[in-house]
This record gives sequence, structure tokens and C-alpha cells, in this order.
Amino acid sequence: MTIRSQIFRLLAQEDINFLLTNRIPRRLATRFIGWFSKIEQPLIRDLSIGTWRYFSGLDLREAKTTRFRSMHDCFTRELKDGLRPVARDPKILTSPCDAIVGACGSVEGTRLYQIKGFPYALGDLLCDPELVAAHHNARYVTLRLTSSMYHRFHAPHDCHVAEVNYISGDTWNVNPIALRRVEKLFCKNERVVVRTTLQPTGQAVTLVLVAAVLVASIRLKFIDGPLDLRYRGPNVIPCEAHFTKGDEMGWFEHGSTVVLFAPADFALADGVQEGTTIRMGEPLMRMP
Repeated sequence: MTIRSQIFRLLAQEDINFLLTNRIPRRLATRFIGWFSKIEQPLIRDLSIGTWRYFSGLDLREAKTTRFRSMHDCFTRELKDGLRPVARDPKILTSPCDAIVGACGSVEGTRLYQIKGFPYALGDLLCDPELVAAHHNARYVTLRLTSSMYHRFHAPHDCHVAEVNYISGDTWNVNPIALRRVEKLFCKNERVVVRTTLQPTGQAVTLVLVAAVLVASIRLKFIDGPLDLRYRGPNVIPCEAHFTKGDEMGWFEHGSTVVLFAPADFALADGVQEGTTIRMGEPLMRMP
């Protein structure tokens, strides 16, 4: 057994993984990595990206460029044109990002799941009674981005965004190990609630962008500046942004989770189930 496989085997043990990623000063570690990842010194950049590739299986063959200024520049990389074709059927809601599908299905009134056996309340996640009422019994999908995935997210349909809500919070890891141990994890972490209205139908679709340890920085292309642990502006941010299906909306600084809510009469697309991998632009839900 190689040293690499021995390290992987050790890190795969739940207790050790949980201790290494959660029983640390999470906010301090997140701020440090945020600073460190932006260092543009070539030796630090190359060692950081090399270590990341060694332990995560990072594949840069799809990247538009493989010459990066920093590790952060690599985290937020763009893809070569045409690599993520978008399903153009107007009845299809597409995946906003590359991800592994987590818990999904129907919200039970206002209760849904982060993982089997771990429910949480819609109100605790959204912090908006009006939005909770709009998504009562809604259809939902949890999309988890791993560290090596493409980290940008895109409009799932033609839509209008008039408001986002930044909710400050903790920075727990959002991997399955943590989801099995930390109750209401998504409701504790820093997150951004993006309210969209589909065009031309006017149906409400909401994206909840959940940050995580070593991430905790979310960029929206239609809002000035990052939304992160240092943000001190208003929580509810009015905006006026219009998107065509597949347009880029923003990016995570590393990787995290998107929870998408759609009307109750939407159906999950064929093949969308917990544990499957989906790419941005592929069918996620079908309208009635």
C-alpha cells in the first residue's frame, strides 16, 4: 500500500475526518485559507495547487487555462467554451452547477432533510416567512460541490432576481460525514438566499447557496463585492438582474452546497436521485 493510499484510508475514517475538518477554529481557519489561497508567489501557488491535486484528484483538463495566478484563481476557474451544453427545453429546469445530488424530493409541509434521519425546518434555512409560505410542500434538490469540482453556478432557467438575503453563520464542513453528525447544519452555516422568478411564467424558484469551512465566500456577479465573514452590509440586498438559462450567476471560492427549491408540481428529472453526479446544464427538474 502506497503512502498516498494510507493517508486516504486514514482520512476516510469518520472520526478523524470530522475532527480534522470541524473540531478546529473553523472561522479562523477559513479566514486564513481565504488569505493564503490568494498569494500569487509562484512557489507557494505551485505547491498549493500540487498538494490539492494530489489529495483531491483535481482534473484541470476542462479548464479554460491552466496558468493560474494563485490557488484561489484555480478554485474559481472557468471552463472551456461549450463543455456544459444547456438543455434548452423550456419545460426543463437545469442544474445550476456541477454537483453530487444529496437529499431531494418533496418538502413535507415545511420539513425537509439534509441526509436521511436528519430533518430541518424550512423556516430555519430561509429566515423569511413569506418565502417559507411560497415553498410549502415544494420540490427540492440538494447539490453538493466537492473541492475539485467546477465552482461556478448558473441560472437554472430564464429568470429575474430582485432580492438576495445574506445570512451570516458558522462554517461547518458540509460533507456527508458532518451531515450525519451535526443537526440542522445548513441552517447554522453562512448562506445566501437568492430569490428568482422564472420568466415568463412568474413561478418562484429559490437557490440557497451554503458556504462551508475553508470557503465562506460567495460571489454574485450582480452584487458588488464578496459575501463572506467580513461582510458588514445590509442582510437583504435589493437588485435588478435578468438571466437567460445557463448564464453565470456567480461562484463559490472553494466548494459547497446549493439547495434549490421549485414549486410542488415540478418533478425531478429522470436519473436525478441521491448519490448521482450531475453537471451544470443537465436536466434537474421538469415543469408540469
